[in-house]
Amino acid sequence: MTIVSASASASARAGVRNRLLLGAALCLAVLVTLSVMVAVEWAPLHDVDAAIGARPRSLTLQHSWLLHLMQLVQLLFATISMNVYAILVVAALLARKHQRAAFWTAGVMTGASLSTFLLKQYFRRERPILRDPVEQLETFAFPSGHATSIAAGMGVATVLTLMLVRRRGLRRGLVAGYVLLALVVGANRVFLGVHNTSDVVAGYSVGLLWLLVGLVVYHPAPRSTVVETLAGPVPQSKRLAVVLNPAKVEDAAAFRTLVHTMAAESGWSEPEWHETRVEDTGKSMAEAAAIGGADLVLVCGGDGTVRTVCAELAGTGIPVGVVPAGTGNLLARNLGIPLFLQAAIDVALNGQDRAIDLVAVAGDGIAEDEHFMVMGGMGFDAAIMEGANEQIKAKVGWLAYVVSAFRNLMFPAVRLEISIDDGPYTRHRARTVVVGNVGYLQAGIPLLPDAAIDDGELDVVLVSPGKFLSWVPLVVRVVSKNKRTDAALNRMTGRKVSIRAASETPRQLDGDPIGAGRELRAECIHGKLLVRVPR
Repeated sequence: MTIVSASASASARAGVRNRLLLGAALCLAVLVTLSVMVAVEWAPLHDVDAAIGARPRSLTLQHSWLLHLMQLVQLLFATISMNVYAILVVAALLARKHQRAAFWTAGVMTGASLSTFLLKQYFRRERPILRDPVEQLETFAFPSGHATSIAAGMGVATVLTLMLVRRRGLRRGLVAGYVLLALVVGANRVFLGVHNTSDVVAGYSVGLLWLLVGLVVYHPAPRSTVVETLAGPVPQSKRLAVVLNPAKVEDAAAFRTLVHTMAAESGWSEPEWHETRVEDTGKSMAEAAAIGGADLVLVCGGDGTVRTVCAELAGTGIPVGVVPAGTGNLLARNLGIPLFLQAAIDVALNGQDRAIDLVAVAGDGIAEDEHFMVMGGMGFDAAIMEGANEQIKAKVGWLAYVVSAFRNLMFPAVRLEISIDDGPYTRHRARTVVVGNVGYLQAGIPLLPDAAIDDGELDVVLVSPGKFLSWVPLVVRVVSKNKRTDAALNRMTGRKVSIRAASETPRQLDGDPIGAGRELRAECIHGKLLVRVPR
């Protein structure tokens, strides 16, 4: 086991800070150099600008489609437009409780816009004077406001993507798109003949300067908060165990380093590590952690790993700290646990304990002592889980479920019988039936809006659209939390739920397919598990 000291972590942070400062210094050097050249009206700079801009402007004049395209780009990514986009992003970040990221985004975009305005007023550089101008603007040219805004905006988008998007392939694709868009907007100014190339380069320098300085002064990532006491009795040993699914983190060594450092800072012992295997998704690891006397078990993985570890530790009194690293992460989302790794680890180490319900599951072909934490279902929802391509999941995450959903949208209706709390069975036809311990799906969709994870009750929803287009009003009803029930959308509540299907039907627990069957029985076990949640 590798032991990482706090000094090593501090050294790594200092290295990152130094690289950011070096980048900021380079941007400042470029900006100052160009500013001096513009101020003294250095002839060679004028000649270079004219030579570079002549051919693009000629192409724009020759092709009307190119002119219309460039004018559209100009409109979509003007300074005002970029500020509107920034306001929407800030609002979304605040809604998702990413306060630091929201304040940082607002600061970077505001600073870049204000400094560009002041520089324009100081240098008062005229727009390029052309014989046949494509477009004429009355404002000053140096530096380009479009270039400043797009550089800052795409830089902010890159940082937020690296911080919040888990999938490496998706991150790389998005960042490549941001870089391409920034280059297109910069080229747009030259193709329209409204800026010199030096104006664009200076604008890029201003935007990136604010981005890099912002990262040094006020990093958008959530900060760990060390607290003196826990919500419950404070363990004297503070022994920490970690159950890790190594397939769910891109760099297991970096994750271990992060946990070691944050645990030491929060007063926990050196973590005891347990890695899951294909044949054991966490059961024996959680058992070993409990037997070893852990005061807290931190589990990092997808919903399947989290479900297994939580089921094993239920009733032991040992709290579980969930670090979501999967595709759905529904338990974390419904408990308000952040999806950013560092923030989730902070909650696990320093949050408060909350007693939540566990759901025991039985049925034909289902192993003994099976449970779920979030949702179990039969029909369309299980078909989605079965149909989600693992390679697509690895690249784009939960979007793989969207693709699978469209493929299975007209999953045939199944004849079902349902009993609530050992009552008489009632007959139904449904494309899917979901038994939920929580209420919200991906993107905050309130499938079971009245469900609560600690109310001792299960919420059931039966969905049966008659036609393909019938999905549209159903989705509207779900999103709007309309509580009207009918044959297309029916709801039930109880502590025990028993479902019997007339034919073999796909089934899933917490997003993991468990094979087709004809029966699914669920019973809520109230307050069985302690989970760490934000204070």
